[in-house]
Amino acid sequence: MDTTIATKSLWDMLLAGGPLLLPILVSSFVLLLVVFERTLSLRRSRVAPRLFAERFLLQIGEGALSRNEALDRCEQNRSHVANVFAAAVRRWGKPAVEVEQAFLDEGERAASDMRRFLRVINGVATVCPLMGLLGTVWGMMEAFEAIAGSSAMGRPELLAGGIGGALLSTAAGLSVAIPALILYLWFVGRVDMLVMEIDRHGQNLVHLISAEALEERRSSRSSKSKKAA
Repeated sequence: MDTTIATKSLWDMLLAGGPLLLPILVSSFVLLLVVFERTLSLRRSRVAPRLFAERFLLQIGEGALSRNEALDRCEQNRSHVANVFAAAVRRWGKPAVEVEQAFLDEGERAASDMRRFLRVINGVATVCPLMGLLGTVWGMMEAFEAIAGSSAMGRPELLAGGIGGALLSTAAGLSVAIPALILYLWFVGRVDMLVMEIDRHGQNLVHLISAEALEERRSSRSSKSKKAA
């Protein structure tokens, strides 16, 4: 009695998965590229370096930086938070509402840039299971057509093999979609966290360079000098 277990190569399994397995594989490759690009782009050093932001706000508060010097610092750093700071610094001495609107506008542009390509990840997570399901339905139809033929009567192994190949596309779709969904949720959470951090730094800067803040500091210094005299 022959007990040899038939094995299939990877190429045979791909062929058994049907034609819809190819777009699933392409989607997985696109997912890897987007995840790699977003991982590099959403590094803290490229978005909101903590040391730069804290030192910048401290020096502004102590009066160690002029408007032009502050702009130079922002242009040298070139992170998203530096761009937001630069937009606010260009309104140095203006009313708080105007300064706040400037940093909010730049903050929106920064948030849009950080959310770039996230829809691609979400699309892969949504479409891959559907393509896998369609591939399974397609494979099942072919398997039942084969078993219905007169030459396949009494050979249930043909049906089993056809169903196994058909289910391969569903497994492939889910194998791509589940990590894609997890990565999408993680990236969305990271972007939200960075946006909130940029907004907090921007609000602190408004309280330092707006006309109201500058007038309050001048009044405070004059009152202290009078008391000292």
